[in-house]
Amino acid sequence: MVNQPLSEAVELPTTRPPGCPFDPPAELATLPSLVRMNFPDGHRGWLATTHATARAVFADPRFSVRYELGHNPLSDGGAMPAALPGDMLGVDAPEHTRYRKLLAGKFTVRRMAALTERVEQITAEHLDAMARTGGPVDLIDAFAFPVPALTICELLGVPAEDRDSFRESVAVVNDHEATVDERMAAYAKGEEYMRALVAAKRADPTDDLLSDLTDSDLDADELTGVGTLLLGAGLDTTANMLALGTFALLSHPDQLAELRARPDLGNQTVEELMRYLSIVHTTSRTALADLELDGQLIKSGETVALSLQAANRDPARFDEPDTFDIQRSAVGHLGFGHGPHQCLGQQLARVEMRVALPALVTRFPTLRLAVPAEDIPLRHDMDIYGVHRLPVTW
Repeated sequence: MVNQPLSEAVELPTTRPPGCPFDPPAELATLPSLVRMNFPDGHRGWLATTHATARAVFADPRFSVRYELGHNPLSDGGAMPAALPGDMLGVDAPEHTRYRKLLAGKFTVRRMAALTERVEQITAEHLDAMARTGGPVDLIDAFAFPVPALTICELLGVPAEDRDSFRESVAVVNDHEATVDERMAAYAKGEEYMRALVAAKRADPTDDLLSDLTDSDLDADELTGVGTLLLGAGLDTTANMLALGTFALLSHPDQLAELRARPDLGNQTVEELMRYLSIVHTTSRTALADLELDGQLIKSGETVALSLQAANRDPARFDEPDTFDIQRSAVGHLGFGHGPHQCLGQQLARVEMRVALPALVTRFPTLRLAVPAEDIPLRHDMDIYGVHRLPVTW
């Protein structure tokens, strides 16, 4: 095992090619599968850039997701505190296993498929509203945000009129230019609302997932944390996939025409967009012990940044990876992660995107950007990539 000298450590490439809003930074493709990296807070860790290496880290229990052990690869916002009760994204087994087993039955393929009809209704209602209003509209406000927002709110039992109150908080939590204190304050705002909602569900259960969980062994703090996590995770990611996915389709007229002609390609389109866009572009894990990875010694306490946008464009895993092709079989992409912490709500996200994207592009056959592509404001400053606005017309 040979470690690289300090002089060979890299900074995380973050600048995307000019005029190519869907492509990762070009420098990522020139790096080894595992390279020394200087983190913004001064930590000297690692960067994994290939599909095989990132997948191996995801699956290895010797790597931890605990916030307080890791170093942020995107910004120096200060040391993160330990995960709050119910936040299973920041805990390892056995705590994570307990949460995961409890929630896994709520997000099965079958249960999410049963939601399809309701997602179709929500989608149709918002497309009707767009048609009545006429273009141009900001697709995020008119469609990409409210469809997943209403879906997750109904699933959890959150009143629809309260959904907008979470939007700003979720944005701050995912802003990598925000400090840890700012992120924690935004999380606390959502948590305060959820705590009151949990108390209401305990007192008067209704037909929703949150009420179901009041019969579990989760205490009030844990149930509040789980609800806050699920609500936040179900909003920002899917909303940005719908918006950026539409932008990608409008920028590839041949693929857009293919989807309009063959709505049955909705499933493959979703998987290819997850691979091609990789909106959760960078994550990380921290070694709990000395271990070997790709012939390198990773020491206990060192954080490995995982570039999912590079891994999903790995030519060793996907042929012509920089080509957007909705007829590709993108099975095995890392857009939802991999291993024990693979995205719990991935089946819900798939249902929403499979329904919403084909419906949008077929309902408005002349859908197009309302401003030049280069004027679309991109979320370069966010943990979850996407667009701040997407003006469209038809």
